[in-house]
Amino acid sequence: HVFPPGAPPDSAPAASAALPPKVLGPPPLGPVNPALRTESARLATEESSEGGDVPADAVLVPLREALAACRPIVQKQVCDDIGRRLVVLGDAWAQGKLSAPVRKRMSLLVQELQQRHWDAADEIHRSLMVDHVNEVSQWLVGVKHLIAEMRNLPAVEPVAPRGDSTEARPGHEAP
Repeated sequence: HVFPPGAPPDSAPAASAALPPKVLGPPPLGPVNPALRTESARLATEESSEGGDVPADAVLVPLREALAACRPIVQKQVCDDIGRRLVVLGDAWAQGKLSAPVRKRMSLLVQELQQRHWDAADEIHRSLMVDHVNEVSQWLVGVKHLIAEMRNLPAVEPVAPRGDSTEARPGHEAP
């Protein structure tokens, strides 16, 4: 599926799902091509319910915080490059250049990062590269580096109830 940039595959069904049908009287309950209706409703639910209106800050703020956490340990040059790419991401977002699926997946990616689910975050990053390469190629490599650097940070345990915090979790051994 290769779509021209600026024409995300879900924009048409999601837009048409939002428009009320031009029908006089009550909405039809019978067979008005049910396949079409469920498909557009499914796409609209999948993409826009969570990602269509993701505020940029919901993604950018945690990424900037992650970068700040890496700065004391990671080379300045690497951090500056990641920082530049986050600015490109922020600009693209602000200018409405990112489709709903990209915004949604970035939101999910950030949630995985915040929960230290590195592999899940990496998986989302890969799916973005595969499905939306034209849209994300300018900045996603910075996000990839950020995931890699965060993975290498000395584990700062999330605040846990006392008693659990001394146990080492699998995959998070102290260096």
